[in-house]
Amino acid sequence: MNFYFTAAEVLDRLDSKKGSIKGLISTVAEKDRKRTSALVIQTLKYKPVLADIIGRAKLMIEERKKLTSPNLALVLVHDVLFSNGIQAGDGPIKQAVLRHKTRLHSELQKVKIKRGVKSNEELVQTGDSRAALIPRYVRINTTLWTIEEAIQYFISKGFTLENMLEIASTSKHTFAKDKHISALFLFHPELSFQDDDAYKNGKVILQDKASCFPAVVLNPPVSPSGAVIDATSAPGNKTSHLSTLMCNTGTLFAFERDRKRFSTLQAMLSKARCKNVEPVNTDFLLVDPMDPKYSGVTHILLDPSCSGSGIVNRLDYLVESEQEAESVQVERLNKLASFQLMMVKHSMKFPAVQRIVYSTCSVHAIEDEHVVRAALKSDEALSRHFELAPQSQVLPQWKRRGYSNEMDDPHHAASLEASTASTEEKEEENCERRRFCLMVLLITMALSCI
Repeated sequence: MNFYFTAAEVLDRLDSKKGSIKGLISTVAEKDRKRTSALVIQTLKYKPVLADIIGRAKLMIEERKKLTSPNLALVLVHDVLFSNGIQAGDGPIKQAVLRHKTRLHSELQKVKIKRGVKSNEELVQTGDSRAALIPRYVRINTTLWTIEEAIQYFISKGFTLENMLEIASTSKHTFAKDKHISALFLFHPELSFQDDDAYKNGKVILQDKASCFPAVVLNPPVSPSGAVIDATSAPGNKTSHLSTLMCNTGTLFAFERDRKRFSTLQAMLSKARCKNVEPVNTDFLLVDPMDPKYSGVTHILLDPSCSGSGIVNRLDYLVESEQEAESVQVERLNKLASFQLMMVKHSMKFPAVQRIVYSTCSVHAIEDEHVVRAALKSDEALSRHFELAPQSQVLPQWKRRGYSNEMDDPHHAASLEASTASTEEKEEENCERRRFCLMVLLITMALSCI
């Protein structure tokens, strides 16, 4: 039954806007991740139908003493109606659901008749067809092997290297190198590498392109004395990327305040063989910038909690149907922006810091341009002489930039990178709705404390 509790907890966190589907599933123990992922995704696909059936059957009312979690009821009823039954030992919670098995099936038939469908599959929520065009991105962990070795590995597996970026409509047996991220490969969208040996042993990291940008733009030092901070590290994709770019040298302080996510981070770093990372289970905002331990930190990566509104993947549609009331959304965005600004200003207090990268996966200017312009006007920025890095240092070859009308100085928009997480410029019309914002702050004057 613990398996069902874990799946229900993921759904609870989704309801509370505490992460994306992909991100929350990544925090599940690896041995249970595949099974939990399948149940969570399948439950979400049928969620409107399941909620309707549970309500009609009065399950939560009649079994209120045994079933106190609506999401636990969802995953259990899913397996009763759409799988091979509840895969758990006999117990009071399982029996509470099975007592209503006949009625649940009866209500399912009524729903199918009402909707004019014959099969269960016709009840599944359908997704955004554009998401199906997003390649399967695979980042090569160059700590463990070279890009050329990785190419030969995939060729030996039957793939052919093609000199193209758009492969969504081509053969599943082709792959391509990304033109912006050197260690990133693109495969057919329908491919999965969860069972591939290279994934299991940490040689490849399944990481979307937009998620690779922050570490590349931070451009961390490659030196035994180098010191870098990843302020919000779990699940560890960006951290492992930073470690790779640092050639496993120097020290990379990786902060994560949540204990469960911290365990996920540790497992990820171990799997990727990141030897220069010092994981710290604490809130970055509670770290004393004047602690001698961090006196040499010159680069900081900030990827704080955000609305996630800019994430584009194959699972978005499963939660997008449940929109927040506008007043609730505005309040939430204001709280997020306040937190994000605190993170940026706190980063500026580290005495030797020279480069800060702030990134979000939000479409909202309040989390992007507004945070940037507030940070630039803060006492911390003015006293330390921070300014935005020029476009030449923020993926200069990337065409889409920030929104000039949202900045105090319209020219500052060129220093912000904004991207869709789809295949390059193919969905230009979708850019305003789905984007990834990235900002780089630089120290422009020598400081006496450095």
